[in-house]
Amino acid sequence: MSSAPLAVTMGEPAGIGTEITLKAWALRKVSGPPFFLIDSVQRLLHAASALKIDIPLKAVGTAAEALQAFPTALPVFEIAEAQSLKFSLGRPNPATSKAVIASIDMAVKLVRDKHAAGIITNPIQKAALQAAGFAYPGHTEYLGHLAGELASVMMLVVERPNPPLRVVPVTVHTPISNVATSLTSSAITHCGRVTAKALMTDFGIEQPRLAVSGLNPHAGEDGKIGDEEMRIIAPAIAQLRAEGFNVQGPAPADTLFHAEARAKYDAVLCMYHDQALVPLKTLDFAGGVNVTLGLPFVRTSPDHGTALDIAGRGVADPTSFMAALDLAARFTARRS
Repeated sequence: MSSAPLAVTMGEPAGIGTEITLKAWALRKVSGPPFFLIDSVQRLLHAASALKIDIPLKAVGTAAEALQAFPTALPVFEIAEAQSLKFSLGRPNPATSKAVIASIDMAVKLVRDKHAAGIITNPIQKAALQAAGFAYPGHTEYLGHLAGELASVMMLVVERPNPPLRVVPVTVHTPISNVATSLTSSAITHCGRVTAKALMTDFGIEQPRLAVSGLNPHAGEDGKIGDEEMRIIAPAIAQLRAEGFNVQGPAPADTLFHAEARAKYDAVLCMYHDQALVPLKTLDFAGGVNVTLGLPFVRTSPDHGTALDIAGRGVADPTSFMAALDLAARFTARRS
């Protein structure tokens, strides 16, 4: 395992990110992978008081200090933008966006400088960021920009069902009315290549098996219910097979996600966001992890949003956050 701790970003200050991070430290300080939070002790004390969560905090400036502090206090790597930050739990404010982005930027710098083993990002409120001028649809695209890997790929993982499920949406934050015109063979082949490599490198699967869903009901039924399968998806599958990948499809999406079907592949490429996320969240709503593939560093995230409706009530479930920590630790161990 890497000798460096994992870096955790602050996420949306008005959401549940702070709560699940504090709870995760309390639950995993003995047996879990060590991590530090990029934030401000002052802000965290304010949030913890509002949440009635009492845990020790320790300001740190190096990976060594974070590792030393972790068993007895949550290490906090201070950033100036988070100090004296004005926020209200449950009510996002675009004025906090500078601190949110600074936390992500610092995490990337620390991991690239080898002061952090990998990154776990707390959920962000995209509308608040974009209202402040943030030009990216979400974490995946922004991290790809910071890393110089503009074509990074999103994977969602749940491991508690048997067999597990790993899904990759080829089109991500695309309106459903635009999916068919946005879908391309090159996008599918890119996702297939990046996914297969990640399955080998990070998941330890020597000969990964990929399934590819259709776009239309019944995978188009030989063109009777849409021809995207024949025009776009099948040529991409043929190209991936020609490159030596084990790829099956296009398959009807309504038969791809039950246990018997999941046993036949290691990951499935889905054509749009909800085609991938609905079955995953149905199987294990609390345990999903968002992984960015194709980056030169490890990044995972809990697979849920900021949950503004419960922020400040003290009832947020840290299960997904802890699963993201564990998966990131496994990835960094394999890479090192």
